[in-house]
Amino acid sequence: MKKKVVMAMSGGVDSSVAAYLLIEQGYEVIGITMSVWQSETAEEIAARSGCCGMTAVEDARYVCSQLNIPHYVLNFRDIFRQKVIDGFVSEYLAGRTPNPCIACNRYVKWEYLFAKAKVLGADFVATGHYATIAQHPDTKRLTIQASESAKDQSYALYNLSQEALAKTLFPIADMPKDDVRKIAYDKIGLRVAHKPDSQEICFVPYRNHASFLEEYLGQPLPMGSFVDESGKILGQHSGIGRYTIGQRKGLGGFGVPMFVKAINAQSCEVVLTSDENALFFDEMTICDLNFMSHKNIDDGMEVFGKIRYAHKAAPCTISLQDKQIIAKFKQPQRAITPGQSAVFYDAQNRIVCGGIIQ
Repeated sequence: MKKKVVMAMSGGVDSSVAAYLLIEQGYEVIGITMSVWQSETAEEIAARSGCCGMTAVEDARYVCSQLNIPHYVLNFRDIFRQKVIDGFVSEYLAGRTPNPCIACNRYVKWEYLFAKAKVLGADFVATGHYATIAQHPDTKRLTIQASESAKDQSYALYNLSQEALAKTLFPIADMPKDDVRKIAYDKIGLRVAHKPDSQEICFVPYRNHASFLEEYLGQPLPMGSFVDESGKILGQHSGIGRYTIGQRKGLGGFGVPMFVKAINAQSCEVVLTSDENALFFDEMTICDLNFMSHKNIDDGMEVFGKIRYAHKAAPCTISLQDKQIIAKFKQPQRAITPGQSAVFYDAQNRIVCGGIIQ
C-alpha cells in the first residue's frame, strides 16, 4: 500500500518539483495550499506575495492538475494571525526584529498542517525546503542538516520538534536550484518553471512592514527621539517599528553616517552611533530554546553560530545557564539583533539547537 503524503503547495517551482519527485518515488500525494489571508478584498489578496497571494493558489491548483493529484485550499487564517502576525507586531513594538517565517514553519506549516494531515490519513508532510533530515550518530536524535544547495534553508527550520522531523520529507533537499527548474521545465512542462523566488514577508505588501504595522494597529507607530550613546537627543524618529540594529539608511541627515545601535521600547528612543565598530559584539544570550541533535549541551561546547538568515555561521562556544544559552564568538559579530533567531551547528553542519536572541 502506498504511503500517503500531504505536500504543502505554494505555487512555486520548489514545492511543485518536490510533489513530482514524491510521485516518482511511489507516494500517494495530496496537495494542500494554506489560506492565511487576513482580508477578503480581492485587491489586497492580490497584493500579497509568495505563498499568500491569489496567484499562488492558482499556480498550485494548476500544478496539481498537471500532476494529476488532488488539491485543497485550507483556511489557516486564525492560527496564522495568532501565531505569526500578532507576534510579528508585538515584537516590533517591543523594539525587536522578528523573523515571522520561523514562527510560521513551527506553528503553521508543521504543527497545524500535521493536524490536518492526520485527518486526511497521511503518513508524512512534505515541503519544498532545501534541507536534509539526519540522525545524529551518538545521540540518535533527529536533526536538520544544512543543505549542500546554495539555497540552504536549515536556519529557518531549527525549531521543529522530534515528532515533526520523524514525519517530514524534503524531496529536493540538496538539489541545485537550476536542476529543480530544469525538472520543472523539461520533465513536467510547468509554466512556473521560471517563476522567481519570493524575497518578501508574505503578508507584508510591497516590503513596507512599517505601513503594515500601522494598518494592523489602526494607528501611527509611537514616535520618539533619536539619541546618541550618552543620551543626547539628536532628533525625532517616526516610530521604533521602522528601525533595526545596524541600520544605516532611512535615518535622516546628521552630517556623518549614523547607525542604529539599540532600540529602547520603554522610552521610545533609538540609539545611534557614528562608530560602526560599536555594532560589533562577541557575546549574546538566547532564550526560547529548541534542542535538535542534542537534548542538552555541555558548558563550552564548540559550535558555529548563525545570527540571521544571510549570516555566515561563525565559530563560538555555548553554555546553558538558567534555561538560556550564553554564546561567545571567537570574533565579534556585527549587529547581533534581539528578536532574530540564533542557530548553532556542529562541524558536520547539523543543527545542535537554536533560540531567540535576547
